[in-house]
Amino acid sequence: MMRKFGRALAGISFAALMSLSAVAQTLDTLPFNKKLALAKAGDEEAQVAVANAYESGTGAKLSKAEASKWYGRAADQGNAEAQFKLATLFHEGAPGIKKNPERAAKLYAAAAKQGHVEAENWLGYCYEHGLGVTQNDATAVEWYQKAADGKLAMGENNLGLMYLSGKGVAQDYRKAFDLFERSANQGYDWGMNNLGGLYEKGWGTEPDLAKALFLYRQAAAKGNEAAGKSEKRLAPLVIQSEANPAVEPAGAAPEKPTTATTPPPAAKATPDNINPPPLSAANPLEGKPAAVPPPPEKKVKSDSSSE
Repeated sequence: MMRKFGRALAGISFAALMSLSAVAQTLDTLPFNKKLALAKAGDEEAQVAVANAYESGTGAKLSKAEASKWYGRAADQGNAEAQFKLATLFHEGAPGIKKNPERAAKLYAAAAKQGHVEAENWLGYCYEHGLGVTQNDATAVEWYQKAADGKLAMGENNLGLMYLSGKGVAQDYRKAFDLFERSANQGYDWGMNNLGGLYEKGWGTEPDLAKALFLYRQAAAKGNEAAGKSEKRLAPLVIQSEANPAVEPAGAAPEKPTTATTPPPAAKATPDNINPPPLSAANPLEGKPAAVPPPPEKKVKSDSSSE
C-alpha cells in the first residue's frame, strides 16, 4: 500500500511527523504505535491496518472485538476493505462479537457496490442461503457472476455450482465445467475437486478418469478432504482401466455426504444417487444448503465459493 499520509498527518505534531518519515515511509513499514497514531487522526487505511493487526495478533494483542472497532471507523468513511472485513466478523462471530447476519449482509452489500470482489461473492452466498436477506437464487447468481468476472476463484466455483444445479439459472453443465476449470486453474481446491467430479461423470465433457484422479490428487494435496476420499476411491479404477483398457471399470460405491459443505459428487454414476459437489471449504458457516435434486441421466453439461 504505497500511499503517503495526507490529511491524517495534519492532526499530528511536526515532531511526530518528522519521526514518522524523514524519508517517505509507506504504511506497511510503520511500527504499530505509529499506525495507531495515524488511525486515531482519522486515516482510514491506517485504521484498517490497525484492525488487521488486532484481528491477526500481529504487532498487537489479539482482539477481534478491538479489530471490529477500527474496521468500523474505516467502514464509516466508506472504505470497502473495512466494510468487507467487518462483515466477515459479524458473519462468523467472535469473542465479544455476536453473529449478526443482517448487519453482515448490509456490509457485504456496501463493499460489493464498490466493486470489492470478495464481498460480491459473499453477498451472493447470503442471497443463495437467505442469510440476513430474503433468499433469492437469481440475485445470488448476479453477485456470483460479478465475482467471477473479477476472476475470484471462489466466485467462479460458486457460480459453477449454480449452473451445475440449475439454481437461479438454466442448468448448463458446460458452463459449470468452464467455471470450475477457471477456478481450478487458479489453484482453488474446490474448483479442482468439482472439475474432477465432472471429468469422472462426463458432465459437460467427455469422461476421463485419469484427469479426474489427477485433479482429485491436486485438491487433496491442498488439504481438501472430500478430494482425498475421491482420490482413494478412484485410484484403483484408473489402475484397472490402464491395466486392461478393453474392460470398462465398474462404478465405485458413492461417498456419504460430508457435513462441512454441500455433499460431494457421488462416485456411482446413477441418476438416483448423484449430488452436486461441495460449495467451498472456506465457508465459515455451520449449516449447509439443502441437497440439489439429481440431474437428468442423459444430460451433458459441466464446470465451476462455502461453509
